[in-house]
Amino acid sequence: MTFEPGELGQSKADLAETLRELRRRAGRTQVWLAKRINVSQTKISNIEGGKLSPSLVDVELILRALDAPPDQVARVAALARTANTVWQDVWSQRRTGLDKKQNELAGFERSSTDLRYLLVSMVTGLLATPEYVRASLAGIPGDHGKTIARKLERQAVLYDRSKRFTFILTEQAVRWPLLSAAAMAFQIDRLNSVSLLPNVRLGVIPLRGYLPVAPLNTFTVYDARIATVETSTGAMVFRDHRDVSAYLNEYAVYEGYALFGDEARERLSEWAHECRL
Repeated sequence: MTFEPGELGQSKADLAETLRELRRRAGRTQVWLAKRINVSQTKISNIEGGKLSPSLVDVELILRALDAPPDQVARVAALARTANTVWQDVWSQRRTGLDKKQNELAGFERSSTDLRYLLVSMVTGLLATPEYVRASLAGIPGDHGKTIARKLERQAVLYDRSKRFTFILTEQAVRWPLLSAAAMAFQIDRLNSVSLLPNVRLGVIPLRGYLPVAPLNTFTVYDARIATVETSTGAMVFRDHRDVSAYLNEYAVYEGYALFGDEARERLSEWAHECRL
């Protein structure tokens, strides 16, 4: 399926209107439909009002309950797929304030229990030193004081024992010289330190040996609900279970090539030592 940015914004309203019209044509009430698919009437109301984006499972149940014709099923399924995908371009983020993006990420973190990060080219803010955070924003015009502060505040979530974090970093992500050698050594030391937290698994993929797969993008998966994928011009947010499952499967592949525990810490210590030479 091809996604056009404009469609991503309109599809949620189109889906809500289409589902509402299908129910009305079938001569059914929201109460009847809610009972039929075993959800609350409030949920049906929110879906039809565009306040809630239904999952594909929700949509399939609704279409089956309303005995929708095959051509309608295909069209509505396509709308649901698009409605569960959000494109966030960097220019819009900069206009509204990069600190707002930090608030969104903090919300994902608060509402999730199992968080997985694949870091291809840089260290994520949760693992970054203050100097690294500042350097990561240095090429973007404007005052980033609030954004830097919010990034650092978010790191407190790492100490929430009710959550599980898995970070996989390529060697490039760990060693890319965004800072001076001494500062990079300190940044790598932080990775080593965070890896000792009981609810954190931190793995590294050394760039040596045989690696028959190659990641194209940095991405994060929150539980099995949401996947966010970063590009140089923005980020995609996926809620469709097929997309999220695809990223979970890809993540499992890279877990198989990563070093964890003492092996990872030994490799990180080597890299930090090389920075200090």
